[in-house]
Amino acid sequence: MSTTELPPALAPGAEILPEELGLTQRNHSFHLEGLRYDVTPPGMHYLLIHFDIPDADEAAWRIAVDGLVRSPLELSMADLRARPAVTMPVTMECAGNGRARLTPRPVSQPWLDEAIGTAEWTGTPLAPILDEAGVDPDTVELVFTGADRGIQGGVEQDYERSLTVTEATRDDVLLAYEMNGRPLAPQHGFPVRLLVPGWYGMTSVKWLTRVTAVAEPFDGYQMDAYRVRHDPDEAGVPVTRMHPRALMIPPGIPDFFTRERLVDAGSHRLLGRAWSGWAPIVGVEVSVDGGEWTPAELGAPNGRYAWVAWRTRWEAEPGEHELACRATDAAGNTQPEDQRWNHHGFQNNAVQRVRVTVRER
Repeated sequence: MSTTELPPALAPGAEILPEELGLTQRNHSFHLEGLRYDVTPPGMHYLLIHFDIPDADEAAWRIAVDGLVRSPLELSMADLRARPAVTMPVTMECAGNGRARLTPRPVSQPWLDEAIGTAEWTGTPLAPILDEAGVDPDTVELVFTGADRGIQGGVEQDYERSLTVTEATRDDVLLAYEMNGRPLAPQHGFPVRLLVPGWYGMTSVKWLTRVTAVAEPFDGYQMDAYRVRHDPDEAGVPVTRMHPRALMIPPGIPDFFTRERLVDAGSHRLLGRAWSGWAPIVGVEVSVDGGEWTPAELGAPNGRYAWVAWRTRWEAEPGEHELACRATDAAGNTQPEDQRWNHHGFQNNAVQRVRVTVRER
């Protein structure tokens, strides 16, 4: 098997590589019309699998808690289910969402805008487990190891990510074993995964097998890979929390191939969702044909880490139009109209643009 790395980016107009096409067959995006649901049906939730789906036997599954701890633990699924359970709606987004809209296009899973989903996750908080294990005061990070193994960047590895002790011991970080009231599907991490609300999806390690307390920052491949670099040789900035984003349900009906929209002239209701991992959404605005940004109406929050609904009306006049929407969170972060290129195409939260043809009634 070849471990040759793909080129970092392709010129404008370049065809999708066979390797990228293969990734799109294994992984899938969300359907924008699914924004009508507060909670995403599991089959519509975006999916990214780095290597293979492990063969998992729930009865035999164990999670080790070790490293710099006073009392190492080995937890079965029965142990986890016997602990206090928490259910919360959480919006999850891939860090590479929007990658395919950058020019030149970074080569990887070619997401457009739809690498998202919101589920009701059920699990037990991680912090009490770490308290029980007795994490040493010298611990700097917790390393989370998944059962999926493969080769990336020429490195054979288990999928591993880390969090600082402060982040890992938040009361909303879960070891999750249910999604929308049912056991996790194999592709979503059965029988148990880490859930880190507010962070991009690569942090919520699936098929979790080990939590290790370490005295130094973890520098494994998946930590180095998820850094925003505008030049491949720079150190870059770690990818952490989700940047604000608003998406709309494209109005009207689509063209099969281009997905461009067709609507009749008149008044149309525009609906969508918005979210941010930094702070609650405080505003969504809509623009038509590059004109003035006008506020939309926000719905009631559905939890701190779940998207919020928004709506507005558009008086559609005959002709070709472009609709756009953008979100602002309580920390003052607003979506950019254009996104600066970066080496791996991470955190591209440029505003969504929807082309619409309006016909006479």
